[in-house]
Amino acid sequence: MDSQRHAGRTAVVTGAGSGIGRATVIRLAQEGAHVVGCDIDEAALSVTRGELVAAGLQASLEQVDVTNQADIDRLLVAISEPVDLLANVAGIMDHFVPLSEVDDSSWERVLSVNLTGVMRLTRAVLPGMQQAGSGAIVTVASEASLRAGAAGAAYTTSKHAVIGLVKHVAYFYGPLGIRSNAVLPGAVATGIGASSVPTSEWAMERAMAALATMGSVAEPGQIASAISWLGCDEASNINGAIMTADGGWSTA
Repeated sequence: MDSQRHAGRTAVVTGAGSGIGRATVIRLAQEGAHVVGCDIDEAALSVTRGELVAAGLQASLEQVDVTNQADIDRLLVAISEPVDLLANVAGIMDHFVPLSEVDDSSWERVLSVNLTGVMRLTRAVLPGMQQAGSGAIVTVASEASLRAGAAGAAYTTSKHAVIGLVKHVAYFYGPLGIRSNAVLPGAVATGIGASSVPTSEWAMERAMAALATMGSVAEPGQIASAISWLGCDEASNINGAIMTADGGWSTA
């Protein structure tokens, strides 16, 4: 922990109401950043607010739906300053549903949160970063970005696709001083909740087969520390990296 690591910087964190997002808000606030956390769940944000107060920390918390462009526009207007660090953390799972059982609304919801939301937030902060000539974007992908088996069709597709987006940003905007990297957690003790529960016997069977090789369950703070490091000057030569943080699960 370095209390000056992000001093003077403005950081935006999505999914701030729980799990990795909440831990990232707290971590960056501890390290000196002006943190703006957002989440669709106001009640969850209230819990984050309480934890910040208990720790003697400050952050701005806003109710934002990352799938809604108007919400994103409102957020950027409210910040009214260039964003130095964007942590794309918000995400949902898909009940391990295989492709033959996926309905259109579930597919669109998972892709909208996990991929389109990342695209829209990243697109929104890029002009300010370009003007400043610097910036860091850290996106939480998944062990499911590397292979099938960690989740269902929609989630796996979204997390594979987000790696392409991360690399695209690294390639096009790296020469302008903007870095884009991804952290790939495995199992984490988070509040991702009901969307991680298989909804059919077949999905449960396939999920259990995948989980048989799972590494240790990480605490959200362990992933937040990786996000913080990738977003700081110590990682200034890291761009387009895909950092696994899965306890070795992807090596199985």
